[in-house]
Amino acid sequence: MTGVPVLAVEALVKHFPLGHGRAVKAVNGISFQIDRGEALALVGESGSGKTTVGRCVLRLIEPTSGAIGFRGEDILAMAPEQFRERRRHLQLVFQEPYDSLNPRMRIGRILDEPLMLAGRGAPAARFSRVHDLLDMVGLGRSFIDLYPHQLSGGEQQRVGIARAIATDPDLVVLDEPTSALDVSVRAEILDLLVDLQARLGFAYLFISHDLTAVRRVCQRVAVMYLGRIVETARTGDIFERPLHPYSRALLSSVLYPDPAREQARFLLTGEIPSPIDLPPGCPLYARCPWARPACDLSVPPLEALLPDRHVACFRAREENGIGAC
Repeated sequence: MTGVPVLAVEALVKHFPLGHGRAVKAVNGISFQIDRGEALALVGESGSGKTTVGRCVLRLIEPTSGAIGFRGEDILAMAPEQFRERRRHLQLVFQEPYDSLNPRMRIGRILDEPLMLAGRGAPAARFSRVHDLLDMVGLGRSFIDLYPHQLSGGEQQRVGIARAIATDPDLVVLDEPTSALDVSVRAEILDLLVDLQARLGFAYLFISHDLTAVRRVCQRVAVMYLGRIVETARTGDIFERPLHPYSRALLSSVLYPDPAREQARFLLTGEIPSPIDLPPGCPLYARCPWARPACDLSVPPLEALLPDRHVACFRAREENGIGAC
């Protein structure tokens, strides 16, 4: 990476207190960076902490500890009034498009609202910008007077995307942006996201469990398990050769629309540990076919095994036939 990254997350922790000294340990010390114009995917099972990370990045919830740098500034150290000035540069596309749109507002007003709050010009200039946004997401100006319930799910998500890019953000967090859509519509939305990023140059934090979508949109992938990042790599590399046992299991579960394609299975056993009572060592220890007793003694660090490949596994080097650095 070169220059100051758009987003730099360092040792991020988010625990949700339950009382009596107990807490849900949703995120446990993760670090990553995103450059301008780059798309990073956070992938993992439900409950892995992906969405919590996205909410912390946007300061919709406050982290327990850690640092979040946005364009070189620590946004966690900012007062709410100070951060409000930066908020227009960090935007979110929600998982449920209909639920994210005010049903009492027409589409034109929904898109005008972020422009008005950001002080983006006179009403006439904002109205022109709304027209441009509708054209950019493939809806057209005829949608400006419609209400959300008059649109299909895919059209509603296009409005959500238009609203997110209205203020020319540097970072857009996409929280499962296609999971609520029909399969026939998903490809269109993914193509739109790729096209908009190429044209406008912003960065994506793409939160998803849909690995086919990740492969289409993102340049890098970070795999999460029980609140920790267990592997990071370029997208093509991790799909070609996952190095962590959890990554292998996750990718072997992908169903491709090709009946002739043979898919090697890599299976984990047992149940996912509770995030309230995490094991002392590797969080995958009880389920991992590579596990040895030593794996349960301490948490493996995320370390470089190959160029642009970082893995948190004591046995990944041996199991993948990688020599010592």
